[in-house]
Amino acid sequence: MTDSWAAFGADLHIEPVGSGLRSGLTTALRDAVRSGRLTPGTRLPSSRTLAADLGMARNTVADAYADLVAEGWLTARQGSGTRVAERVPAARGSSAAAPAPPVRRRPAHTLMAGSPDVSAFPRAQWLKAARRALTAAPNEAFGYGDPQGRVELRTVLAEYLARARGVYASPGRVVVCAGFVHGLSLLGQALRRRGVREVAVESYGLHIHRDLLTGAGLRTPGLPVDALGARTELLAGMRGVGAVLMTPAHQFPTGVPLHADRRAAAVDWARSRAGLVLEDDYDGEFRYDRQSVGALQGLDPERVVYLGTASKSLAPGLRLAWMVLPKDLVDEVRAVKGGAEWMPPTPDQLTLAEFIASGAYDRHVRSMRLRYRRRRDALVAALAERAPDVRVSGIAAGLHAVLELPADTERSVVQAAAWQGLALEGLSRFRHPEAEPGREGLVIGYGSPAESAWAGALDALCRVLP
Repeated sequence: MTDSWAAFGADLHIEPVGSGLRSGLTTALRDAVRSGRLTPGTRLPSSRTLAADLGMARNTVADAYADLVAEGWLTARQGSGTRVAERVPAARGSSAAAPAPPVRRRPAHTLMAGSPDVSAFPRAQWLKAARRALTAAPNEAFGYGDPQGRVELRTVLAEYLARARGVYASPGRVVVCAGFVHGLSLLGQALRRRGVREVAVESYGLHIHRDLLTGAGLRTPGLPVDALGARTELLAGMRGVGAVLMTPAHQFPTGVPLHADRRAAAVDWARSRAGLVLEDDYDGEFRYDRQSVGALQGLDPERVVYLGTASKSLAPGLRLAWMVLPKDLVDEVRAVKGGAEWMPPTPDQLTLAEFIASGAYDRHVRSMRLRYRRRRDALVAALAERAPDVRVSGIAAGLHAVLELPADTERSVVQAAAWQGLALEGLSRFRHPEAEPGREGLVIGYGSPAESAWAGALDALCRVLP
């Protein structure tokens, strides 16, 4: 009887080097591409065929392929197999030992967390609001203006946030920023001027936020997060901390709301220490199964800084965000911001003010809430049918969910997804560097694909799950 490995698939002469099977195979394949022996477009054997040829496990070959896809040496698409990536040719006379860097290809699908469906941006309604706003705008609106932002926008934001998020706000407390990162940067500088040296951050979160605070000269110790949200009762034991950055409505990325007792503990800590809670309400409008959790700021407007943004509700490209500050912090932030600090363009501020005042913003948010809820329901249903052993959590609100994975599988699943042309991130990517290793999983952003791409992205996800 003819062995299957001898009868099917393309032959590939590869000699793994070194002691580790996976690293040895990866190195041998990379060298074959680098030297030109495997030319661009060459189709490689399937992982099953090459594993049989080399006498190793199929997963070892699959992981080696995934590593090289992630590095840009190989490409992989459903139906066309794994091939050597197209590469920029070296100039004549250049050494073969110094190849051009691998060409990075855009993934076919993305389930990265933190982005909305930008294809749903309400262009026609935004254009109508812009026409009305610019027609009514006074001439002085096109000067340098107030560093806090246009009063028209601050006024409607104060009304909207009080009505929709339970925020105690007045126009004089609102500062308009060019995105959340801009606002956090201003707060970091203001806190440093106050003499604050440490700002606690949740043990799961975005490294860019930690980096911003660190860049302002602040240490960022981690505050553990569990099934009830951040463990705010531990703040009392963190002696050097003068502020804490939190996502209480929908913890990013674990997806849990902060328990009522812990909300109270955070505010009690801030009162007892003359500290501040920096509340990142990044997707507070998107709650699906019950009434939205109100903003923490409503418990104590003098101890909580509220930060919101249009990035999730409308589009990140608008670069429009806002802070609602305690009274005694307004002048300090204005001083840091200065008259020449980067501001969102006045026409955009006026347009957003009109968009909110006309009711178009509320209508858009309700429409997107329904769309995202349908996607969330489709994700849960697909997992129940095609990956029943994968537990999904953090789905009551927001634009992402967490998929629990068995131990020691997160990295290989993320690599397999890259191999399938699917961009996503593992839960460990968001873990604080000082935090203890925890559970493994995927953070699936179901907001980012366009409506037409959602089914394909969901199918690609289910194919790579264990």
